[in-house]
Amino acid sequence: MNLERYTRQTILKDFGIESQEKLAQSKVLVIGAGGLGIPVLTYLNAMGVGTLGIVDADEVSVSNLHRQVLYCENDVGKSKVAVVIKRLTSQNSNTKLIPYQTFLDRENALDFIRAYDLVVDATDNFPTRYLINDACVILKKPYVYGALHSFEGQISVFNYQGGPTYRCLFPNMPSANEIPNCNEHGVLGIIPGIVGNLQALEVVKVLTGIGEVLSGKLLLYNGLDQNIQKVKFSCNPANLEIEALETAYAFDCPSALNSIDASDFEQLLEIENIQAIDVRTLQEYEQFHLKNTTCNPLKELESWKQQINFNKPIYLICQSGVRSLKAQLYLQEYKPKANIINVNGGINKLRSYADKH
Repeated sequence: MNLERYTRQTILKDFGIESQEKLAQSKVLVIGAGGLGIPVLTYLNAMGVGTLGIVDADEVSVSNLHRQVLYCENDVGKSKVAVVIKRLTSQNSNTKLIPYQTFLDRENALDFIRAYDLVVDATDNFPTRYLINDACVILKKPYVYGALHSFEGQISVFNYQGGPTYRCLFPNMPSANEIPNCNEHGVLGIIPGIVGNLQALEVVKVLTGIGEVLSGKLLLYNGLDQNIQKVKFSCNPANLEIEALETAYAFDCPSALNSIDASDFEQLLEIENIQAIDVRTLQEYEQFHLKNTTCNPLKELESWKQQINFNKPIYLICQSGVRSLKAQLYLQEYKPKANIINVNGGINKLRSYADKH
């Protein structure tokens, strides 16, 4: 370890060489290399965390650039993980960087998380958060949480030294109609940087033992008025007793709704002339889309629902499966007898599946 490199933090009385050595020996898994993941990875790498695992199967898009500041214009279309590894290596060649070119799912979560001391949630969807939580409880790993919405952010640390878990704060998975997402509601570019850095700070505190960890407290940040609040919440002991992952992690929806796995949908798309509707924005669709699909954005659903042939199956797809699920819920209510099928995991899962085969 090059102590000269870290002298500005090791001279701190409450940090010192001992804390620096703890960072060097630590292994941190960062799930997501987007708006939150980029500042987390950049600062943990710069500060000397010994091993960083990076989980993401996405590619850089133009719409990422306003907030995911590690990426450049010539990175568009490239694997996020590949770009991150290259940039972090040039920043600090002493860090061991482990890429996972995939999305976290029920099949890989326990294997990935088991090898690390701590997990950082830099994702943007509820099913993955519940999956991370349950895996961390099973493996007894602390979990640093961050979330974004418009001009606001949230940060907390779960499962730390027997403290509350994510399920203590959010016991139940919300329904699809209750979920905002950044594709529809947006996020101011600098907010992920602020929230991600606060997450990175919590990681350092957990690993070194300095300061007071945000366990049992939810920090709420509002960028418009620079207001910070802390809300306390208690631990439900039952949430510490999880011994196995759930059969599936998905939104709470009526059981009558039909769905199809992304890999099965891809094969179906190849062999049949099916009615497949992509409900992402036109900009997203033009950047990347599946052949034999049509683009009908979710926000314009009222105008295009009249064009649908409800006498044949309707397949709905979006980036992650959230917007297509919302469209499914609406259309199923509009035409209860229609066969409307949501593609689970959306484009993200399809790309992940393609990378494995």
